[in-house]
Amino acid sequence: MSAADRLRGRAAGFGRSRVALYAVLLAMVAFYLAPLESGLTTAFKTPQGFRTTTPFALPPIGEFTLSAWGLAFERLSTGLLNSAMMAVPATVLSALFGSLAAYGLTNLSWRGQVGVLMLFVAGVFIPYQAVLVPLTQFWSFVDLAGRIPLGGVDDYEGLINLSITHVAYGIPICTVLFRSYYATIDGEMLEAARLDGASAATIYRRIVLPLSVPIFAVTLIYQFTQIWNDLLFAIVLVSDPSNQVVTVALNQLKGSFVQQFNLQMAGAFVAALPTLVVYVLFGEQFAKGVAGDS
Repeated sequence: MSAADRLRGRAAGFGRSRVALYAVLLAMVAFYLAPLESGLTTAFKTPQGFRTTTPFALPPIGEFTLSAWGLAFERLSTGLLNSAMMAVPATVLSALFGSLAAYGLTNLSWRGQVGVLMLFVAGVFIPYQAVLVPLTQFWSFVDLAGRIPLGGVDDYEGLINLSITHVAYGIPICTVLFRSYYATIDGEMLEAARLDGASAATIYRRIVLPLSVPIFAVTLIYQFTQIWNDLLFAIVLVSDPSNQVVTVALNQLKGSFVQQFNLQMAGAFVAALPTLVVYVLFGEQFAKGVAGDS
């Protein structure tokens, strides 16, 4: 066999391997996107269309409707607003406090530093269910409406309690994420700033904080997703129906006697839209943060 024949044989084998690889990848994509496609098609079907077709089939002629989307947004609009009022400050504050704690644990030297870090790491693994009873007892004792001299606090007390809870619960994981990132920052640069007379606060504000944009994107996206999708704390801490967050409102779309699957699917996509928007806006910085780029 000539060299040219061997090259053609290798090229053919390489081509078959490439085709097989792409076939496997396409099969995996179809497998993971199948629930999304099923949910979307269901959201556009009438109840009759859902009953007469398979979940993956497109809506039949005459059974396509947008009414479920409008009704879902109408029922979830208040919950969307309440979730935004609760999740945005909780996300920002937990990330900021985590950044400050990580800076103190990474770039400053003090006694007991390792022990405090272990407490933060242990805090990451505390499940929600383990703190429900002491948490409810704590908030029943702490009456924000009676202690904060601001008008209207009692109208949003449940949301405030929920937001503070998520801040406290999110600080450990934010601290761990920021500390891993800050460990990669050039220590000589920070030492040079100290020799020039810069204080710890100045170094953080002028050097560390500007370098933290990628990891802030990672932390903000992670925290916002976790807080926005929380249902357990929201059910326990928010009792006023007017303050219900979107996950609770979405859970109530499930009927007692008649299941409106198109409404539930449309509501699920409406409730997930804000997290998708956050990923789109901060996607590039998220990729840099995950890769460890500064």
